[in-house]
Amino acid sequence: MIVQIAGNVKFPITLDPTVWIFDDRKQTFSEVFEGEENPTEATEEDELKRQSTRFDREVYQQKINPPVNKSINRYEKQRILKGTFLMPLKPFLHTSEPAADVKKAALVTDEGEEVIDADVLSESLLLFAENGKPLQEHGPVHLYFKDGSNRSEPIKGIKKIVLQ
Repeated sequence: MIVQIAGNVKFPITLDPTVWIFDDRKQTFSEVFEGEENPTEATEEDELKRQSTRFDREVYQQKINPPVNKSINRYEKQRILKGTFLMPLKPFLHTSEPAADVKKAALVTDEGEEVIDADVLSESLLLFAENGKPLQEHGPVHLYFKDGSNRSEPIKGIKKIVLQ
């Protein structure tokens, strides 16, 4: 299941939301709309210190017991398997290089077409995984506005984004 960005763009692109689960730009639903902080961002400095200590031990002691990396990977795996994730749309729109005169965007969905402002679209987020699984019903993505105004009724079943 793919989503195309086409229309008045220099480079039409095709997005595959199923691989976004491995992308570092993804955000959890609760981070975006409920203001929860991402625990991995808060511990980046701690992680650097841990890596430094691990390196020192490897060089001077030759071995670490138990291996530190396995517990970190286990946490991230649990987060991926249970999380509901959104992806910002702005980087993909930037890559497609829309023309300067683009003002509107038509979202081609299962039920027809919805037209929104291009500025609103660029600040929007795409829901691509719910409870750790790709969206099957009304998928491949749902569009949420950054301000959360359509949080209860997102635009579902988007197959193509046409910039006008």
